[in-house]
Amino acid sequence: MNLGQWIGLIAIVLSLYILWQIKEVLLLMFAAVVLATTLNRLAKRFQNLGIKRGFAVIISVAIFFAVVVGFFLLIVPPFAQQFHELTYRVPQGLERFNSWLDEMKTRVPSQLVPYIPDLNSLIQQAQPFVNRVLGSSFAFVSSSLEVVLKVLLVLVWTGMLLADPLAYRRVFIRVFPSFYRRRVDGILDKCEVSLEGWVTGALIAMGVVGLMSVVGLSVLGVKAALALGILAGFLNLIPNLGPTLSVVPAMAIALLDAPWKSVAVLILYFFIQQTESNFITPYVMAQQVSLLPAVTLISQLFFVTFFGFLGLFLALPLTVVAKIWVQEILIKDVLDQWGTHHSKETEMVIVCNPPNNHDDLYEENPPTPVEENLPKED
Repeated sequence: MNLGQWIGLIAIVLSLYILWQIKEVLLLMFAAVVLATTLNRLAKRFQNLGIKRGFAVIISVAIFFAVVVGFFLLIVPPFAQQFHELTYRVPQGLERFNSWLDEMKTRVPSQLVPYIPDLNSLIQQAQPFVNRVLGSSFAFVSSSLEVVLKVLLVLVWTGMLLADPLAYRRVFIRVFPSFYRRRVDGILDKCEVSLEGWVTGALIAMGVVGLMSVVGLSVLGVKAALALGILAGFLNLIPNLGPTLSVVPAMAIALLDAPWKSVAVLILYFFIQQTESNFITPYVMAQQVSLLPAVTLISQLFFVTFFGFLGLFLALPLTVVAKIWVQEILIKDVLDQWGTHHSKETEMVIVCNPPNNHDDLYEENPPTPVEENLPKED
């Protein structure tokens, strides 16, 4: 390798290292691109109805924020009410538990009474656990503030992309060589269509999961069934982890009524999660973006391993976009074209050097390819 090749190799390694260090920023930028693409497609629908671009974007953004605000209005008040109910039910439960311990001391033999703990000793033993929970709660609050700041950053980037998407698109296309820019523009169109298909499939899966949760919780008589169902549908956006997170508040609220309801909710959510992961999401994604179930699972494991929770959240749209680029560039433009050129070269070799099929044994003077092309004498 000469000096120029070494410099190029070092530049590539350095670029990969820098990209790895800013991987979280790149993922947030990709999230902004996905959201901007979705809202831009919605704005184009309004433009097809004769609405100007500016008003179409404003309507799309207003619909998005209306959905977000409506989600919190439906979720927060019922949960706040149940949490308030939990705050005064916990002391009642502790008092009941203490009276149950006192009653047990009167019924068991006197030799076993010292082994029955009282409430104060249990509280003292639980103090380290409570301290750890409080410490993790503070960490959760700080991480929640960090998440809020990241969400605000994504929203700001989304607004910038929506303001003039063609300008950012032109900048991205200019990174590629001039002879390939039209091809990249077509690939970006396919990515946009595929992302719209993913959003449609995700909304369908969310709706089905939310509806099943609302119906099941209503049949069980669990309070705040509508809010819990909406939360289950929204958390379905997070593959694998979402259903696990959604069952925790549902079981806690069901436990306020009766212990058996909490167990029934666990069974219900297990059934919904199995139905969603084995039937709903694979079928919907196969119809919308042509993703095989095994590819979906492998992509989730890959992105959560290298990029953490944010990678898990964006695993499916990242896989959809990566699939388009691999299919269009690596397969169509490289591998398929390589096979075509290789076959053409093979045909040229065959024409110049025909295979020895022993036909010349039956001809006294078989013509050579050069003699065939010579003009005949009169």
